[in-house]
Amino acid sequence: MNPEKFILELSKHNFQLTDKQKEQFKLYFNFLIEFNQHVNLTRITAEDEVYLKHFYDSITPLFVFGTIFKDGASLCDVGAGAGFPSIPLKILKPTLRVTIVDSLAKRLTFLKELIAKLGLDNVELVHGRAEDVGQNKLYREKFDIVTARAVARMSVLSEYCLPLVKQGGYFVALKGPKAQAELDDGSKAITTLGGKLIKAEELTLPESEEERTLVLMQKIKPTPKKYPRQAGTPRRKPIH
Repeated sequence: MNPEKFILELSKHNFQLTDKQKEQFKLYFNFLIEFNQHVNLTRITAEDEVYLKHFYDSITPLFVFGTIFKDGASLCDVGAGAGFPSIPLKILKPTLRVTIVDSLAKRLTFLKELIAKLGLDNVELVHGRAEDVGQNKLYREKFDIVTARAVARMSVLSEYCLPLVKQGGYFVALKGPKAQAELDDGSKAITTLGGKLIKAEELTLPESEEERTLVLMQKIKPTPKKYPRQAGTPRRKPIH
């Protein structure tokens, strides 16, 4: 998917990119490739693949669950790595107030420079483990939307993300193909942490056989105080 096809696909979903937004994606691509030569952020480096598997993939929640991305909504992206999905979402929805949580300082260095290059405002970077951030009063149950893409399986990911979602807010997980088994496996964790599965939508990325599943959960009750547990515990001992 070259930049022109990317622009065309977005227009099919009623997103008409401005010149500024087109330029932001172009700058994003160039800086990602440049920085990636020194710090390993992604193994996907061909322009067509970055636009499809990173940029387009990151914004699919806007097409499927668009109504939750209200103007001015607060969004926390857990384990964003090179900024996916939060930075592409922010480019398309500039009024989003974004907080990015990542445990690796090198990735946050990249994101800090990227945010400056793209001229984005209302983006906060938090250096830490999701488990620690989820117990921090500044962030716990504070966000309208929490996102995570390719971070961990559902039983673990729920413990990273649901504690950050405010009651009535949403958790959006961007997963690979056939995520139903993961959802079944994670159902106890989701319920325990105060979440409720609203929808799991399967899709295929345009002009490819790349299958994805978008998962939408709503936070229907507060997360018990003991969650998230200490850093490393959710992965070692998922809630079952």
